[in-house]
Amino acid sequence: MKANIGKTDRIIRLIIGLAILLVGLAYGSWWGLLGLIPIGTTLTGYCGLYSILGVNTCKTRQETS
Repeated sequence: MKANIGKTDRIIRLIIGLAILLVGLAYGSWWGLLGLIPIGTTLTGYCGLYSILGVNTCKTRQETS
């Protein structure tokens, strides 16, 4: 899998994922486990939905000739 999530995108996903987890814990709801999805994509740097849609927010180094 090639990384398709950039640095800013990763930070936003981490914050949102942690917020969902914390709200789920605060209310004692299993729905808080959905926060693991954005956290997982943050850790791997890959988003399957981005891949399907052809989105790439990851900056790649361009080769010099």
